[in-house]
Amino acid sequence: MLQLAQRNLFQSKARLLISVGGVGLALMLMLALDAIFSGSEQQLTAYIDNAGADVFVAQSGVYNLHMSASWLPASVVTQVQAVAGVQAVSPIMYLTEMIEVRGERNAAYIIGLPPNATLGKPWRIATGVALPPKGGTVIDQGLAKKYGLNLGDTVKVLGLELKIVGLSEGTSSITNSIAFIAMSDFAQARSVLASTTSGAGMTGMSGSGSGGAAKLVSFVLVQVVPGQSPAAVASRIEAQVSGVTAQSKTAFAAGESKLVRDMAGDVLAIMNTIGFAVGLAVLALTVYIATFARRAEYGALKALGAGNGYLYGVVLTQALISVAMGLGLGLGFTLLLAFLLPLFSSNMALVVSGQSLLTTTLTALVIAILAAILPVIQIAGLDPATVIRRRVQ
Repeated sequence: MLQLAQRNLFQSKARLLISVGGVGLALMLMLALDAIFSGSEQQLTAYIDNAGADVFVAQSGVYNLHMSASWLPASVVTQVQAVAGVQAVSPIMYLTEMIEVRGERNAAYIIGLPPNATLGKPWRIATGVALPPKGGTVIDQGLAKKYGLNLGDTVKVLGLELKIVGLSEGTSSITNSIAFIAMSDFAQARSVLASTTSGAGMTGMSGSGSGGAAKLVSFVLVQVVPGQSPAAVASRIEAQVSGVTAQSKTAFAAGESKLVRDMAGDVLAIMNTIGFAVGLAVLALTVYIATFARRAEYGALKALGAGNGYLYGVVLTQALISVAMGLGLGLGFTLLLAFLLPLFSSNMALVVSGQSLLTTTLTALVIAILAAILPVIQIAGLDPATVIRRRVQ
């Protein structure tokens, strides 16, 4: 059975190349799309994953960073520090805003850090310092490379002209990057923004002058005592400190990831459906042509006593071999793309997850089975005597 299926497939190399290539490209489309969204999720949660915090404390009702605003009284920092199981805390200030470079605006998460921050600072520095002093900023090296910026150059962050004192790595995504500034600069800029801007991003930012601004923080990052459960400490914080939402790093990152999936789920489903349809059409046509071209051979086999089950198995084996080769080709292309893409773009990454590979493999199996249906129907209707008589004539 396997030998006959292989002979049918490999007899025409051109047709095999077209069929396997078509299936491979269709499955690569599915794998690549999943990999793009998995990479986007990973980039979106990069700050949460690498900030060094076990628990994130935010304004009540705030469960993620992206597209949200959180403002807490600075007194919350002391209250959180007093909760059992808390080892260290670092407040940060946060806004989604624009970095202006040579008249162009680039979306960014702006993180305001205190001068002694132990948590929430850049986790990898390509050059320069990790903690920006007053008047300084740390930006992503990909953004700096895009505009030919170096240490000592200036960019406008939250309306302030700040000097670049450090370039970070791993702090950019397909939609934005992360910039770090001194909390004192953030407080100053926040007061100006609050007096001139209205909107969701400015909610809770009221305050009189820089002194009023300094009385607020956005998030409190918490490091728990070794051996303590972050989820348990988060629950104690919520019970003992009023007006806050406390989540473990795992839960906070899950909220960010869910946001990406909710925004991109429909697009992913549509493109995967297109990939499935293309793969099915190419494979079905290939298997059908390979089967139809050998109707006489199948008729002769039936005349010699071969049952329909045997012939069905040959057709299904042909389809499975084609899909297996196409899946290998598609996976190879996707992994190659995932390796090469970061070399040319620091703000985009492809991550091939096990779940994505399993889903694509199962999809490929379904394609193989569906692609074999038409040829099987042809074989079932074969009249051996008629086929052989036509072959002789």
